[in-house]
Amino acid sequence: MSAKKTQLLLFAGALILFVLLFIAPKLAPKHSEDDGHDHSSEKAGVSTSGTVEVYLTLASKSVATEQKQLLDNLLAAKDYDSLSVTWGKLKRPDLAAYYSEELAKQKNTADSWFNAGNRYYYSVQFTQDKSEIPVLYQSAMRCFETGLKLDPKNVDAKIMLASCYVEGSPDPMEGVNRLREIEKTDSNNVKLQLTFAFFSVKSQQLDRAIKRFNRVLQIDSNYVEAYLHLADAYEQRGETENTIKMLEKYTAKTQDVTARIEVNKYIEQLKQSK
Repeated sequence: MSAKKTQLLLFAGALILFVLLFIAPKLAPKHSEDDGHDHSSEKAGVSTSGTVEVYLTLASKSVATEQKQLLDNLLAAKDYDSLSVTWGKLKRPDLAAYYSEELAKQKNTADSWFNAGNRYYYSVQFTQDKSEIPVLYQSAMRCFETGLKLDPKNVDAKIMLASCYVEGSPDPMEGVNRLREIEKTDSNNVKLQLTFAFFSVKSQQLDRAIKRFNRVLQIDSNYVEAYLHLADAYEQRGETENTIKMLEKYTAKTQDVTARIEVNKYIEQLKQSK
């Protein structure tokens, strides 16, 4: 079992959502720092007008009769919060995000728009229909942009919007440049450094990823998961000793007993395979 798989077994919830999006490496041309995309095509405008309504229509036709009645009742009541929860339980985070956006339209608060944007963004990994992916990114961008009009200083939302450009637009360098602008004034932002690091991992720029993960630890020494990411990067480079070293640092610092036990088991496997 690789260090990467160990991470996925150990961390659930929000951390899993964040890690899964970026940690799987994807070979890509190394045109620019921290960017894992092919720039061969010409720049195109970014549309944020896409919606997932067509996917909602298709999904609504396939739910059980009792669930359909519940969904219809909630829709009639414009109970978008419950609709979001219900679609989440039906394992359709994309549609849960859609109703989070509808709820944001009702509330029109920055936090509600950012929540919808995050839900669209993180639902990308779960969609079974690859044609939906661009629509999900467009929807996420729309929500982040709307929220930023209400709270223009929200750095996390700016990072997420930039990530949408990198991951889901024909102009990924726009996203990279936005991240670099944020770094000029907020270089100690852990989320920013992690975002750069994960994009570097995806483009197999592992040296840069390692520097970024180490920067995270300089900023916040308690962010022990960074040691797992470092272990993964070193393992991808075939550096077993450094992989073990990072895993040992993790086990020395983590408060999660179960995680410590599992990682120690993997350390022993690595030592035996040397």
